[in-house]
Amino acid sequence: MHELPITRSLLDLALHHAENAGGGRITVLHLEVGRLSGVIDRFVQFYWDIVTEGTPAEGSKLDFEHVEIGMECDGCGTRFTPDGRAYTCPTCSSTDVRVVDGDQFHLVSIDLEQDDRTGMKGNGT
Repeated sequence: MHELPITRSLLDLALHHAENAGGGRITVLHLEVGRLSGVIDRFVQFYWDIVTEGTPAEGSKLDFEHVEIGMECDGCGTRFTPDGRAYTCPTCSSTDVRVVDGDQFHLVSIDLEQDDRTGMKGNGT
């Protein structure tokens, strides 16, 4: 499964941003997950609980926001969400369409607990 290396990279990124924000314990990661990304929430959560042990992210939560598929017609420029059965343009019926949304997996923001050494509190990204 590709979720383990993705989750390790996510932890590295979160720790880097938390450190740049002055440190503190990571409490929540807000993630944007496209329906076409191939990333499965429960597997990321499973690995997250393992890879964060002993780190400032241990015990933190993952908040998944799912992004629907967005497509754009190269013929007429119409943007649309496919109905799941057809991926043709609803305006001109062209099949010359491309994905413009829904394939992403992004770390949107990080919530940090106050670090008594620095006085930092709040959103770390």
